[in-house]
Amino acid sequence: MARKNFARHRLQFATRAIHVGQQPEPATGAIAVPIYQTSTFAQSAPGVHKGYDYSRTDNPTRTALQEALASLESAKYSLAFSSGMGAATTAMFLFKPGDHVISSRDVYGGTYRLFKRVLDQFGLSFSFVETSNLSDIRRAVTKRTRLIWIESPTNPLLRITDIRGAASIARQHGALCLVDNTFASPFFQRPIALGADLVLHSTTKYIGGHADIVGGAICLNERGLYERLKFLQNAAGATPSPFDCFLTLRGIKTLALRMREHEKNATRIAAFLKDHPRVRRVYYPGLSDHPGHEIAASQMDGFSGMVSFEVKGGLTEARRVLRRLGIFKIAESLGGVESLVELPAVMTHASIPKAERRKAGLDDGLIRLSVGVEDADDLLNDLERALGKGS
Repeated sequence: MARKNFARHRLQFATRAIHVGQQPEPATGAIAVPIYQTSTFAQSAPGVHKGYDYSRTDNPTRTALQEALASLESAKYSLAFSSGMGAATTAMFLFKPGDHVISSRDVYGGTYRLFKRVLDQFGLSFSFVETSNLSDIRRAVTKRTRLIWIESPTNPLLRITDIRGAASIARQHGALCLVDNTFASPFFQRPIALGADLVLHSTTKYIGGHADIVGGAICLNERGLYERLKFLQNAAGATPSPFDCFLTLRGIKTLALRMREHEKNATRIAAFLKDHPRVRRVYYPGLSDHPGHEIAASQMDGFSGMVSFEVKGGLTEARRVLRRLGIFKIAESLGGVESLVELPAVMTHASIPKAERRKAGLDDGLIRLSVGVEDADDLLNDLERALGKGS
């Protein structure tokens, strides 16, 4: 099928993941998108070229990835970056000293670090609120508010924000609404269709899916905003290598298959943990008693593969559980085919001061699981051995 036909036919997600931006290479008919491993491109005359002059500015492999990502997020445009934090930093270059940002309170530790330890000194101000409560967002808005930054589900407490409602508040006050969609992936949630202006991903996670690349992306619809971000992408230079773009494209092809398995396994594990006598609390939006379950069900097509829980005994017991796990590997990151486990308070969220973690409800003994696509029975047996029995 020619590239132009993809715009005319409403193909399903799994089909678009395999084909959009990834048509056979015209010179040879290669099915896989080539790795254009070059830093520069020959010009027929000074300033005259075939759309590519320097790989920081544009590269054909990156173009293919950006087309694929835009399609999956139901967006018009996408920009790829060398990391999720590269994408986040570039997005924040849209703002100037004196601007105010409202953020989800239990945000990823790296995002908090960027906001409070880097951007604070350049004159931006930040309010961290419980965005699952829209009234808290409204109360935090000031005349200088220019951005509402949402994680939904949040990292690591898996809280759910009404994206439609938050985006509406942003529009009412002339601000942008950005949703970090890393935990859900575009397979389960497409925030632009819910009113968000910008969608951010760490493509390192579910989109890449195999723990072998680091990358990021921003997806959006508005042309003027895209042009500004495109300029910043090139000027700041946090762009991915052609090889990383190639690997991310390869991961995207199986995204639909993987996300179904991630969710299926996570659902079983959340149910098991909820009934376990050594577990105090489980955080998973797919559970009917999760505070955000109904909103999640209304704006997501599934509940993804992240599960967090607290064990009785706090940090000491949590450390013991991690030492006893076998299939679940202790590691930061998430979203790969293999199952990972971590303690956010001493790993991914260690950069957040303890007082702020407590304010966000992040217990030192919280355990975060990235549930992989191994056989669910093996994962359940691994957790059962690690937790032990009894009350």
